Amino acid sequence: MKDRLAELTAVSSLNQDVNFTEDCRDGFMENYFRRVEEVRGLIDKISYQVEEVKKLHSMILSAPNPDHNTVVRQHAVIYKCFKSGWVRISQQVDPDSGLLIRYLCYKRISIIHTVLSRKFVEVMTKYNETQVTFRERSKGRIQRQLEITGRMTSNEELEDMLESGNPSIFTSDIISDSQITRQALNEIESRHQDIMRLESSIRELHAMFMDMAMLVETQGDMVNNIENNVSNAAEYIYRAKEETKKAVRYQKKSRRVCVTLNYL
Repeated sequence: MKDRLAELTAVSSLNQDVNFTEDCRDGFMENYFRRVEEVRGLIDKISYQVEEVKKLHSMILSAPNPDHNTVVRQHAVIYKCFKSGWVRISQQVDPDSGLLIRYLCYKRISIIHTVLSRKFVEVMTKYNETQVTFRERSKGRIQRQLEITGRMTSNEELEDMLESGNPSIFTSDIISDSQITRQALNEIESRHQDIMRLESSIRELHAMFMDMAMLVETQGDMVNNIENNVSNAAEYIYRAKEETKKAVRYQKKSRRVCVTLNYL
């Protein structure tokens, strides 16, 4: 019989070396938690910016001649934070990082990643709701201003006008024969421009949502594969331990036989 004691003992020793304490205190984990704090900081920054955008939206809707550049800059800051946060979150769990053999450590990272992803999606959803609310309120203002000029439109007609992307479609058949009508026309065109900017922002957010959904699905499959691999590895290690015990008993028995023979 081939002596496999050294081989099986090495397998058992490898299993003992790959443990949670050792794997989760190395330089990787230190860098990982630093990135986690960066993402949390970005999420907090986005939440603050979303509240500021809400205030700006209210100011724009109540001002006769609003400053649109401020809200445009605010949207740019938020979107930049979204992209930066998205990049960091998508890099949180790297299947090629060498952690696949460190199951307990990986599970800890996976839980943190799930929490961060959920918070990120929550703040994205909140921002998207803010955009949609502003769009609906702007559309309502356009409809009221059209009524002032004597033009009645249904909700479907107004949506068709907005989707055309041409602000003159609102005003082409309206004669600006009074100060009130001219003011109404100016606001109609201004609100239409607001909505066009929002449409672009909402499309960008939608694309990011789709990427996030794909990431979550992919990582869900990856976690399942890891769990299957770990389960198989655990079963193999268990068998290896049993074989090791048998080999140890066999060697002890062999030594006893040798001693007995020598004695005889």
